[in-house]
Amino acid sequence: MNAIEKLSPAWQEKWNKAGFGAPLPVQAEMIPEMLAGNDVVAQSPTGSGKTLAYLLPVLEKTDPSKQQVQAMIVAPSQELAMQIVNVLRDWTAGTGISVAQLIGGANVQRQIEKLKKKPAIVVGTPGRLNELVKNKKLKVHEISTIVLDEGDQLLSREHRGAIRDLIERTQHGRQLVLVSATVTEEIELVADRLMDKPARITITAEDLPEFGDVLHSFIKIEERDKTDMLRRLSHVEGMKGLAFINSLDQLLMKESKLSYRDAGVVTLHAEMKKEERKRALDAFRSGEVPILLATDVAARGLDVEGVTHVIHVDVPKTYEQYLHRSGRTGRAGADGEALTLLSYADERQYKRIAKELQSKPVQKIWHRGRLMEGSSKTIAEKGKRK
Repeated sequence: MNAIEKLSPAWQEKWNKAGFGAPLPVQAEMIPEMLAGNDVVAQSPTGSGKTLAYLLPVLEKTDPSKQQVQAMIVAPSQELAMQIVNVLRDWTAGTGISVAQLIGGANVQRQIEKLKKKPAIVVGTPGRLNELVKNKKLKVHEISTIVLDEGDQLLSREHRGAIRDLIERTQHGRQLVLVSATVTEEIELVADRLMDKPARITITAEDLPEFGDVLHSFIKIEERDKTDMLRRLSHVEGMKGLAFINSLDQLLMKESKLSYRDAGVVTLHAEMKKEERKRALDAFRSGEVPILLATDVAARGLDVEGVTHVIHVDVPKTYEQYLHRSGRTGRAGADGEALTLLSYADERQYKRIAKELQSKPVQKIWHRGRLMEGSSKTIAEKGKRK
């Protein structure tokens, strides 16, 4: 019996109608563990099916006749919370299971009104959830399952206190599930302190046959030329690039310069209003704009189909961060490219990351309006031979 067959016929029917085949590895392992009521720590790459791996058992265990919040899903960013809510609304249509979205940046009074209707599942960001709990608008003592999505981000210094407050206010014996693309020391500490003999699940990229090949590449460039390179890349035919920048200040500066030069670029960052974020994402998803500039926090959990390139405008601080970013391309059997704009100052850090990769990164150069393999020296020699 596979994991889906352990669900009620109604959920199995929805699974089949959605056109899914066999469950993905993380789903095959997580669903039975969660249905058994076990705490879970699951490590699985970005885009590997983690969301349905925890949502389906949550839905299976939810009783629509109970007038109380039964499950709480916590996400580190507004975008990820909204994506989870959209998936839930698709699956709960016609079931009587109600869902409330509780995120920062949205009208808190409207959220309080939704809570008065006793939704069965709440999805939110740490700050807003804590605010509602402390003001006694969200009652968590009845919650039987808590899911921490993108757990390493939720347990970073920014959110750690809020997450612990939330968990400690819930009833003893509730189920705690944590999913992440990487398992950090903080996650292990939470598992030891707040979980009861958690099932540990580890899925690697090698376990995922549906992943395409990701080419890791770099182009050597002066720091001051990175903005212009983004402009050039926005004109590459077929480009659908998710470009990561380490700091918000740098992102805003590049956005200003690129918009002045009419480059096909939109941005995503924490200081944008909800409507602005939606417009930017819609433009990128539809292909109207070829490049989306984002910080790691803003893009956390972001799922966009058909990303051809992940562009590391700045070299990530860690190998794990590089994996998180690069996992946005090469999905659903398609090939992708993780391109790093490599300045001299970042070469040492990039070499550290490259050592961990299974395939050696390829050097590229910009030549006659397109990216080509080879160093500038190689191209110069070719020119001489001609």
